[in-house]
Amino acid sequence: MEFLLHNNDLENWMMAIGVCIGATATMHFLRMIALRRLGDLSRRTVTRLDDLVVKMLRRTFVTPQLAIGLYLGSIFLVMPESWRMVVSRIAVAGLVLQLGIWGDTALRGWRSQLLATPGDGARKASSTILFFMMRLVVWTVAFLMMLDNFGFNITTLVASLGIGGIAVALATQNILGDLFASLSIMLDKPFEIGDFIIVGDALGAVEYIGLKTTRLRGLGGEQIVFSNGELLRSRIHNHKRMASRRVAFVLRVAYGTSEAQVTAIPAMIREIIKGRSDVDFERAHFFRYGDWSLDFEVVYHFKSPDYILHMDAQQDILLHIYRAFQREGIQFAHPLSVVRVADHRDPAGGWPPADAAGPVLKH
Repeated sequence: MEFLLHNNDLENWMMAIGVCIGATATMHFLRMIALRRLGDLSRRTVTRLDDLVVKMLRRTFVTPQLAIGLYLGSIFLVMPESWRMVVSRIAVAGLVLQLGIWGDTALRGWRSQLLATPGDGARKASSTILFFMMRLVVWTVAFLMMLDNFGFNITTLVASLGIGGIAVALATQNILGDLFASLSIMLDKPFEIGDFIIVGDALGAVEYIGLKTTRLRGLGGEQIVFSNGELLRSRIHNHKRMASRRVAFVLRVAYGTSEAQVTAIPAMIREIIKGRSDVDFERAHFFRYGDWSLDFEVVYHFKSPDYILHMDAQQDILLHIYRAFQREGIQFAHPLSVVRVADHRDPAGGWPPADAAGPVLKH
């Protein structure tokens, strides 16, 4: 006599149970192998991606694996379509739940790695809020997928959420723009706390990066506040990240300086600047006849972005040039105007008229 249980003989039940247990054990075994090998790899490398994968594998649970194993085992059983649908929905729900756990684990691991790096508290607080919103999106999507899997009509719910989201986005578009700009600043890092930046006609050191605003401390001590969206739409000059600093200045020598002295000035400046190890000399040329001076242009590159060190070097170079000019008797020029006393008998003039009395000052 053939043994039947719910229209399935003993052989079908044994096959279904064997497939269920075998599939669950296989998935668990593969997880352990992958976890062991990736764990060894993550300890030998400095990359962060393998660390995130290891954390995700550690958060792989047996319950979703068992749900998938039950579905695979149910294939070998004869059952009503309603029961088969229930088993398949349970398996899909377990898979969606596991995917949600993996996504949440990846976001939390990424946040932990970000918070572990040295940085300011304001940026870390902003990143915590942003990661919370991203986790909320992950679980919202997972919840809607599970509702749809169990037969609930989520079209109306999604449409309502979409209309409500559009209304909220329109009402808070400036705030959302600044929020996503803050996320962009956090990920791309065009500047950090302590960087000296120039934005338009404003310049100062960054002292706070928040969800909506970024604040600079100006040279006069005032606080300059930018919205994050406005800041990213501007051209930002980050002086702290300069590899070197190009310096150009003009020396004005008085007219009347001898030809030999004028010829010797570029070589004299070159020797002074090349005597410093922290400076790369580029050029020094007599380049223009000014209104009241002979103009020499000097260009060099300071090898550090530090502004104070740059000013110390420039001061030392200018002092050496001053001493060299004094030693060689070269005079610096200063603005002047020539006053000429015109006379009606002066053949170069013609002014003032011949009947004018006395001398006249002409500028």
